Amino acid sequence: MRKRKLGLVISCEHAGNRVPPQYRALFRGHAKVLASHRGWDPGALDVARAIAFASHAPLLANTTTRLLIECNRSIGSPELLSEFTRDLDTADHMRLLIAHYLPHRRAVDTAIRRALRRHERVVHIGVHTFTPVLKGRKRTADIGLLYDPIRPIEVEIADALALRLRAVAPKLRVRRNYPYRGSSDGLTTTLRRRFPGSRYAGIEIEVNHGLLGKPTVWKQVRSGMADVVRVTIQLSQDS
Repeated sequence: MRKRKLGLVISCEHAGNRVPPQYRALFRGHAKVLASHRGWDPGALDVARAIAFASHAPLLANTTTRLLIECNRSIGSPELLSEFTRDLDTADHMRLLIAHYLPHRRAVDTAIRRALRRHERVVHIGVHTFTPVLKGRKRTADIGLLYDPIRPIEVEIADALALRLRAVAPKLRVRRNYPYRGSSDGLTTTLRRRFPGSRYAGIEIEVNHGLLGKPTVWKQVRSGMADVVRVTIQLSQDS
């Protein structure tokens, strides 16, 4: 069977702020923190589902709060555990890894390997949202596209996404590698070490969750982002 040119996998690492029953005592009295951006990425799953539906792509979503264990950080990162779980003993840390960290990361890895059996290369899009103000500083973007600038396929895909986003939604502020660098520690950086640049492209889409307070704009962002990804992947498939 001849392989198609491009496949697509969608992931959402901070899709919810669920706390498993056995850990609820750790968060008693901290409902506001769980509900805040520290606990999850508000709106990210909404956007990820829209993209996956429009593109007929698999979606892997982690709905456990990032304050339990951070699925978008490497083992050994100081950000892997929060102040709520950092002081648990080694056995508890291992249980968190086995039950709530490794399953998501393995599921994404498996989906990529499955896609690579049918496609020449795979674009993996991780969907996140960011808070409009951090440590008193206002973020100056509505959408950020994160990628590794030394990987040509990622540059090509990010450029195409930015170009089409600006065409369909010229009022949105679109920035590359903002508010974070695409080469910073995360699931995509781990996967870049496993898969060659000729076969894997990891792009993170960051949406300003302040747009959630503007329902009409948010709806346009969600549907527009889904269409932009679908069209970009289709054109790349056909080129």
